[in-house]
Amino acid sequence: MRIAINVVLALVVVGLIYVLISSIREPIAFKAEKEKREEAVIDKLMKIRTAQEAFRNIKGGFAPSFDSLSQVLRTDSFAIIKVIGDPDDPDFTGEIIYDTTYMAAYDSIRSVLGMPLDSLRFVPYSGGQTFNIQADTITYQQTVVPVVEVGIRRSSFMGPFKDPRFARYDAGYDPNSVIKFGNMNAPNLSGNWER
Repeated sequence: MRIAINVVLALVVVGLIYVLISSIREPIAFKAEKEKREEAVIDKLMKIRTAQEAFRNIKGGFAPSFDSLSQVLRTDSFAIIKVIGDPDDPDFTGEIIYDTTYMAAYDSIRSVLGMPLDSLRFVPYSGGQTFNIQADTITYQQTVVPVVEVGIRRSSFMGPFKDPRFARYDAGYDPNSVIKFGNMNAPNLSGNWER
Protein backbone atom coordinates (compact mmCIF):
# COMPACT_ATOMS: atom_id res chain seq x y z
CA MET A 1 0.00 0.00 0.00
CA ARG A 2 2.80 2.36 0.92
CA ILE A 3 4.60 1.62 -2.37
CA ALA A 4 1.44 2.40 -4.33
CA ILE A 5 1.10 5.77 -2.58
CA ASN A 6 4.76 6.60 -3.29
CA VAL A 7 4.31 5.69 -6.97
CA VAL A 8 1.19 7.87 -7.23
CA LEU A 9 2.99 10.79 -5.53
CA ALA A 10 5.96 10.37 -7.85
CA LEU A 11 3.62 10.47 -10.87
CA VAL A 12 1.93 13.60 -9.50
CA VAL A 13 5.34 15.27 -9.02
CA VAL A 14 6.40 14.35 -12.58
CA GLY A 15 3.07 15.69 -13.89
CA LEU A 16 3.49 18.97 -12.02
CA ILE A 17 7.04 19.36 -13.31
CA TYR A 18 5.78 18.81 -16.86
CA VAL A 19 3.02 21.40 -16.39
CA LEU A 20 5.54 23.90 -14.98
CA ILE A 21 7.97 23.41 -17.87
CA SER A 22 5.15 23.68 -20.43
CA SER A 23 3.86 26.89 -18.87
CA ILE A 24 7.33 28.42 -19.20
CA ARG A 25 8.06 27.07 -22.69
CA GLU A 26 4.81 28.18 -24.38
CA PRO A 27 5.21 31.98 -23.91
CA ILE A 28 8.86 31.81 -24.99
CA ALA A 29 7.95 29.82 -28.10
CA PHE A 30 5.08 32.19 -28.88
CA LYS A 31 7.24 35.30 -28.60
CA ALA A 32 10.02 33.85 -30.76
CA GLU A 33 7.63 32.61 -33.44
CA LYS A 34 5.60 35.85 -33.44
CA GLU A 35 8.74 37.96 -33.93
CA LYS A 36 10.06 35.71 -36.69
CA ARG A 37 6.78 35.63 -38.63
CA GLU A 38 5.99 39.33 -38.22
CA GLU A 39 9.51 40.27 -39.28
CA ALA A 40 9.17 38.23 -42.49
CA VAL A 41 5.77 39.79 -43.28
CA ILE A 42 7.03 43.32 -42.56
CA ASP A 43 10.04 42.74 -44.81
CA LYS A 44 7.72 41.65 -47.63
CA LEU A 45 5.41 44.65 -47.04
CA MET A 46 8.40 47.00 -47.26
CA LYS A 47 9.35 45.46 -50.61
CA ILE A 48 5.78 45.86 -51.86
CA ARG A 49 5.84 49.50 -50.74
CA THR A 50 9.07 50.05 -52.70
CA ALA A 51 7.49 48.45 -55.77
CA GLN A 52 4.37 50.60 -55.37
CA GLU A 53 6.50 53.76 -55.14
CA ALA A 54 8.30 52.74 -58.35
CA PHE A 55 4.90 52.12 -60.00
CA ARG A 56 3.76 55.61 -58.89
CA ASN A 57 6.92 57.16 -60.38
CA ILE A 58 6.07 55.56 -63.72
CA LYS A 59 2.26 55.84 -63.85
CA GLY A 60 1.43 58.65 -61.42
CA GLY A 61 -0.74 56.43 -59.22
CA PHE A 62 -0.60 53.13 -57.36
CA ALA A 63 -1.24 49.64 -58.70
CA PRO A 64 -4.68 48.26 -57.77
CA SER A 65 -3.52 44.65 -58.20
CA PHE A 66 -0.35 42.61 -58.09
CA ASP A 67 -0.84 41.68 -61.75
CA SER A 68 -0.73 45.31 -62.89
CA LEU A 69 2.15 46.04 -60.49
CA SER A 70 4.36 43.30 -61.89
CA GLN A 71 3.27 43.97 -65.50
CA VAL A 72 4.24 47.67 -65.39
CA LEU A 73 7.48 47.10 -63.50
CA ARG A 74 8.45 44.35 -65.92
CA THR A 75 7.69 46.22 -69.15
CA ASP A 76 7.78 49.99 -68.50
CA SER A 77 10.61 52.49 -67.95
CA PHE A 78 11.58 55.28 -65.57
CA ALA A 79 12.04 58.73 -67.09
CA ILE A 80 15.30 60.36 -65.97
CA ILE A 81 15.26 64.07 -66.64
CA LYS A 82 18.53 65.99 -66.66
CA VAL A 83 18.10 69.77 -66.43
CA ILE A 84 20.78 71.87 -68.11
CA GLY A 85 20.60 75.43 -66.80
CA ASP A 86 18.93 76.73 -63.63
CA PRO A 87 15.15 77.25 -63.98
CA ASP A 88 15.02 78.72 -60.45
CA ASP A 89 17.58 81.46 -61.10
CA PRO A 90 15.78 84.68 -62.13
CA ASP A 91 19.06 86.10 -63.51
CA PHE A 92 19.73 83.14 -65.81
CA THR A 93 19.39 84.30 -69.40
CA GLY A 94 20.48 81.16 -71.22
CA GLU A 95 18.33 78.38 -72.57
CA ILE A 96 17.08 75.73 -70.15
CA ILE A 97 17.31 72.26 -71.65
CA TYR A 98 15.53 69.18 -70.33
CA ASP A 99 17.26 66.01 -71.48
CA THR A 100 15.08 62.94 -70.90
CA THR A 101 16.43 59.40 -70.97
CA TYR A 102 14.59 56.20 -70.11
CA MET A 103 15.79 53.30 -68.01
CA ALA A 104 14.01 49.94 -67.82
CA ALA A 105 12.16 49.67 -64.50
CA TYR A 106 12.73 45.93 -64.28
CA ASP A 107 16.51 46.28 -64.09
CA SER A 108 16.28 48.75 -61.20
CA ILE A 109 13.51 47.12 -59.23
CA ARG A 110 14.93 43.60 -59.52
CA SER A 111 18.16 44.65 -57.81
CA VAL A 112 16.31 46.61 -55.11
CA LEU A 113 13.79 43.89 -54.24
CA GLY A 114 16.09 40.91 -54.59
CA MET A 115 13.14 38.66 -55.47
CA PRO A 116 10.89 37.89 -58.44
CA LEU A 117 8.01 40.34 -58.92
CA ASP A 118 5.46 37.53 -59.09
CA SER A 119 6.28 36.38 -55.55
CA LEU A 120 5.52 39.78 -53.97
CA ARG A 121 1.85 38.88 -53.56
CA PHE A 122 2.41 35.86 -51.29
CA VAL A 123 2.33 36.21 -47.49
CA PRO A 124 5.17 34.38 -45.70
CA TYR A 125 4.09 31.49 -43.45
CA SER A 126 0.53 31.59 -44.81
CA GLY A 127 0.44 28.55 -47.04
CA GLY A 128 0.02 30.57 -50.26
CA GLN A 129 -2.37 33.34 -49.17
CA THR A 130 -1.93 36.73 -50.82
CA PHE A 131 -1.83 40.25 -49.41
CA ASN A 132 -4.97 42.38 -49.72
CA ILE A 133 -4.29 45.32 -52.01
CA GLN A 134 -6.39 48.43 -52.70
CA ALA A 135 -5.54 51.56 -54.69
CA ASP A 136 -7.57 54.58 -55.72
CA THR A 137 -7.52 58.37 -55.71
CA ILE A 138 -9.07 60.65 -53.12
CA THR A 139 -9.52 64.38 -52.71
CA TYR A 140 -7.24 65.45 -49.91
CA GLN A 141 -6.97 69.14 -49.01
CA GLN A 142 -8.63 70.07 -52.31
CA THR A 143 -6.14 68.01 -54.34
CA VAL A 144 -6.70 64.65 -56.00
CA VAL A 145 -4.01 62.28 -54.72
CA PRO A 146 -3.36 58.56 -55.23
CA VAL A 147 -3.70 56.29 -52.19
CA VAL A 148 -2.88 52.65 -51.54
CA GLU A 149 -3.29 50.11 -48.75
CA VAL A 150 -1.69 46.67 -48.60
CA GLY A 151 -2.01 44.32 -45.64
CA ILE A 152 -3.05 41.00 -44.13
CA ARG A 153 -4.62 39.78 -40.88
CA ARG A 154 -2.15 38.37 -38.38
CA SER A 155 -4.24 35.20 -38.11
CA SER A 156 -3.35 34.43 -41.74
CA PHE A 157 0.37 33.94 -41.01
CA MET A 158 0.57 33.10 -37.29
CA GLY A 159 -0.18 29.39 -37.83
CA PRO A 160 -0.73 27.57 -34.51
CA PHE A 161 -0.42 30.87 -32.61
CA LYS A 162 -3.45 32.53 -34.24
CA ASP A 163 -5.63 31.62 -31.25
CA PRO A 164 -6.69 34.67 -29.19
CA ARG A 165 -5.62 32.89 -26.00
CA PHE A 166 -1.99 33.81 -26.81
CA ALA A 167 -2.85 37.46 -26.08
CA ARG A 168 -2.22 36.64 -22.41
CA TYR A 169 1.51 36.53 -23.26
CA ASP A 170 1.48 39.83 -25.17
CA ALA A 171 -1.08 42.50 -24.26
CA GLY A 172 -0.81 44.11 -27.72
CA TYR A 173 -1.38 40.89 -29.64
CA ASP A 174 -4.66 40.56 -31.52
CA PRO A 175 -4.74 37.82 -34.19
CA ASN A 176 -7.59 39.62 -35.97
CA SER A 177 -5.66 42.87 -36.34
CA VAL A 178 -4.20 43.80 -39.71
CA ILE A 179 -0.52 44.47 -40.37
CA LYS A 180 -0.38 46.93 -43.28
CA PHE A 181 1.08 50.00 -44.92
CA GLY A 182 -0.80 52.85 -46.52
CA ASN A 183 -4.23 54.30 -45.90
CA MET A 184 -7.23 54.58 -48.20
CA ASN A 185 -8.35 57.80 -46.46
CA ALA A 186 -5.09 59.79 -46.52
CA PRO A 187 -1.93 60.00 -48.66
CA ASN A 188 0.21 58.01 -46.24
CA LEU A 189 2.58 55.13 -46.98
CA SER A 190 3.58 54.45 -43.38
CA GLY A 191 3.31 50.96 -42.00
CA ASN A 192 1.33 50.41 -38.81
CA TRP A 193 4.36 48.60 -37.38
CA GLU A 194 6.36 51.87 -37.57
CA ARG A 195 4.59 53.57 -34.66
